[in-house]
Amino acid sequence: MQRHPLSPASMIRSLWGHRQLIVQLTKREVIGRYRGSVMGLLWSFLFPLLMLGVYTFVFSVVFQSRWGTVGGGKSDFAVIVFIGMIIHGFFAECLNKSTGLVLNNANFVKRVVFPLEILVWVSVLASLFHAVVSVLVLLLFIVATHGAIPWTALTFPLLLLPLIFCSAGLSWMLASLGVFLRDVGQVIGVLTNVLLFLSPVFFPVSAVPMEFQRIMLANPLTFVIEQSRQVLIFGHMPDMMGAVIYLAVSLVVAWLGYCWFQKTRNGFGDVL
Repeated sequence: MQRHPLSPASMIRSLWGHRQLIVQLTKREVIGRYRGSVMGLLWSFLFPLLMLGVYTFVFSVVFQSRWGTVGGGKSDFAVIVFIGMIIHGFFAECLNKSTGLVLNNANFVKRVVFPLEILVWVSVLASLFHAVVSVLVLLLFIVATHGAIPWTALTFPLLLLPLIFCSAGLSWMLASLGVFLRDVGQVIGVLTNVLLFLSPVFFPVSAVPMEFQRIMLANPLTFVIEQSRQVLIFGHMPDMMGAVIYLAVSLVVAWLGYCWFQKTRNGFGDVL
């Protein structure tokens, strides 16, 4: 039985040491999503643009929704909701794809020299690519409707970093569980849909009764969504202390997920 390193340093070394392979596989994953379509990679730009237009019409025109103190134009509510949808969409896509990562790449399991753990990074980075494109569409929309982007938008990557590590850690856990328990994929699909309505996507945390706000704050998406709105729309600096704490917790989650994956990977071949 092959022994695999479990230290936090080995997790980082695996990411850095196989960076070229990760980049190549990520490119293949991104391009492969649109293989055979006429528009190709352009869909990654057109789809979020279309969805933003739909949100603007539905929430601002049909429902005439408003967001507390935001009293600007009709597009304000749609922009705020779209930020939440981007964050949730990235997280949900990572988790939903993770349960089939090993199953869909069974040919790599028998290859002793192939670093199976990088499949998670490939999945996360491919999902991140589409999230970043959606953010660019959002920023262009903000410029068109508000005239400028707050300079605090430069701090947005600092908010995404903890979510990336958290998504990777949970993906490692689910990728392993998905091999031994095939029903995990169905359960995660339901849970990510439920998470959409348990996250502050369509409402602010302040709108939730006080006794439930602590539960909301335990949601890994709550901090990122709330702070992303502050830096991208309202021009406020992010909660740096909260970001540091979130990053520390996310690194622990990533390491635990990595350990679980490395400890269980020797059994993949017996199941597959």
